[in-house]
Amino acid sequence: MIFRKFSFGVIIRLLLIFVVMAFIAYLIQANANYLGSAILSILLFFQFIELYHYVTSINKKVVRFLESVKYSDFSSGFSTDNKMGKSFKELNKSFNEVLEVFRNTRAEKEQNLIMLSTILQNIQTGIISFDASGEIGVLNSMSKKLLLTPQIRNLSDIKRSQPDIYDKLINLKPGKSDLINVNSDIKLSLNSTILRLGTKDWKIVSMHNIYSELQQNELYAWQNLTKVLRHEIMNSITPIASLVNSMNDIIEEDLIKHSDSFTMPFEAHDDLQLGLKTIESRSRGLINFINAYRDYTNIPAPKFEKISARQLLLYIQRLLQEDLNRYKIELKLNLPENDISLWADEEQLQLIFINLLKNAMEALSETEKPSISITIITTQNFYYINIEDNGEGIVPEALDRIFIPFFTTKKQGSGIGLALSRQIMQLHKGKLSVSSTPGVSTTFTLQFPKVN
Repeated sequence: MIFRKFSFGVIIRLLLIFVVMAFIAYLIQANANYLGSAILSILLFFQFIELYHYVTSINKKVVRFLESVKYSDFSSGFSTDNKMGKSFKELNKSFNEVLEVFRNTRAEKEQNLIMLSTILQNIQTGIISFDASGEIGVLNSMSKKLLLTPQIRNLSDIKRSQPDIYDKLINLKPGKSDLINVNSDIKLSLNSTILRLGTKDWKIVSMHNIYSELQQNELYAWQNLTKVLRHEIMNSITPIASLVNSMNDIIEEDLIKHSDSFTMPFEAHDDLQLGLKTIESRSRGLINFINAYRDYTNIPAPKFEKISARQLLLYIQRLLQEDLNRYKIELKLNLPENDISLWADEEQLQLIFINLLKNAMEALSETEKPSISITIITTQNFYYINIEDNGEGIVPEALDRIFIPFFTTKKQGSGIGLALSRQIMQLHKGKLSVSSTPGVSTTFTLQFPKVN
């Protein structure tokens, strides 16, 4: 509408110029009135000037408006007078309304930025961002406390005061996490990501002091271990002490001393023999428990190498095929067309799979059509291997405790196999988890990080 009125104004002015030019030509040709022609020429000159100002005025306003947007200068305004006509008044008003929207938007963004900055400075997690040259982008006060560096202008400041942390920050890959000890009270968990702004990549690292969580988990672990040790030792020592006391009574009461020998009734002899066998059995059980504890606490460091998941599972299948046939258990291997490679210790993984499959076979003892399936699933960052059986399942009360050392639901179990398997997976930077529906199925899931 505005530009339609503007076009109409230009046409009117051009018509007036044409009329004046035609009149000048007429005066010169008709009666050679040079004075009138000169006066009309002056008028024509001013008409051209007025037309030029009329045409360029809107361009100047548009340029000034665009420059205000370009340089984020929204303090200027446009007068809403009628000097250039009603259409220009509406144009000025529209410019002012747009600038007001920009002013409000910028003010809102500045308020949000202040709020985010305040939150960033008051959270208990350290946040630091830097580029490839070491330039610091974002840095909150908690980062300085956790890094024990009060002044950080460049990543080189951290290198001078905390070289180990500097190396961790530089080498930490996006999407990965790492742990580092700063001192006896600060144990940092580091997580990083990459954010591209314009043509520059910024690495953003979050730092969280997990010292208190580690202390709590350590205390919880020691409490559980103490309970287990007390339970196992008391189960063995109490009957031994009781039997020794009973056998001492038998000797004092039933042993008959002769001049050169001792005799006792057959009943007392049988009691002594039974007591000694029981002591031997309980002592052997205590020794087995101590050996299992030693195995759990002395796992050797994995010898990593690239191994084929397909070959590993086929080897386990051949190894246990005789037991599977004996119990008439069907083992299904759901392997992908393209083999996957695991960065792992092959012998330790064999130990895990043998343990999980034997547990599954025991769980299938009462199942009519027993079956076990092993499935490999590939995602963007991880490989998953699921071991599922259709056995009796695990009750919810025991599901959260089966990975606790020496906890077992089996009469003859040591309670060390699953705890040992989870610890091995942790040494491989992986996870071992379980899900179960009693009476339907149980699935153990091994998660492995992808090999680069």
